[in-house]
Amino acid sequence: MKNKKMLFTGASGFIGNNIKPILSLSYDIKTLGMASTDDYFLNLGNEVPDLKEKFDIILHAAGKAHTVPKTKEENKVFFDINFQGTKNLCLALEKTGVPSSFIFLSTVAVYGLEFGDYINEDYPLNGDTPYALSKIKAEDYLIDWCRVNGVLLSIIRPSLIAGPNPPGNLGKMINGIKTGLYLSISGGKARKSVLMVQDIANLIPLLAKKGGIYNVCDTEQPTFRDLEILISKQLGKPNPISIPIWIAKYLAKIGDFVGSKSPICTSKFDKITKSLTFSNEKIRLALDWEPINVLHNFKIK
Repeated sequence: MKNKKMLFTGASGFIGNNIKPILSLSYDIKTLGMASTDDYFLNLGNEVPDLKEKFDIILHAAGKAHTVPKTKEENKVFFDINFQGTKNLCLALEKTGVPSSFIFLSTVAVYGLEFGDYINEDYPLNGDTPYALSKIKAEDYLIDWCRVNGVLLSIIRPSLIAGPNPPGNLGKMINGIKTGLYLSISGGKARKSVLMVQDIANLIPLLAKKGGIYNVCDTEQPTFRDLEILISKQLGKPNPISIPIWIAKYLAKIGDFVGSKSPICTSKFDKITKSLTFSNEKIRLALDWEPINVLHNFKIK
């Protein structure tokens, strides 16, 4: 029986499309966002929604990511959506009645790291991009707002997210292997934390009861080569050829001049050759949760 009412912001995005069908089995869900199918259709960054009912759980996944701003106006959009949008949502909740639980999807980008191993939640929030800073401001606001209003707050910081047709860097890897423009460097030894998108749905009932601030990722930290082989097999493509690191450095410098169409540049080189992994120990112990194994379950379509 669906006896809990949930407001789900950003339900039409990659995460929402994958987890809403799962959550709908347990919750009475209303959605808020910019899709024509949303129950509350509005730009949360620009206006305070007029909610018609009180909700038990808020799942706030609406946000802006996966782009690099080039102007002050583009920078501002991150803060409008990720920070001001959060404030506008909370203002609306104050009018209709605050929920018992608020779950916010943040990001590991708040740590501001390009490399590191098993980073935990005690690491300082040094992120300095508009994306990271806007999420940090939203986290800080929610910590205060939930404390004042007696709302149980959960903040999850997902790593790279895997699922059907993923966006972001994983999507770029898939497209690169598909088109033959992907370069494996020095055997693809660097490791990255990855999370199966379905795991977010699996965590919601646990978070709604417990609260807390957590990194979320698979316990197994796959190498780039692990992911390359998995993706190549599913696409029916040969495994990408691995080039020596000195050649990759040379090509990256050329790529800096060529621009975005180049398969490699200095920033991409650093991300491909340096490990960046996060610890999920805190959430596993606190919620008695075990993540889905990405290498055993990731399907690109």
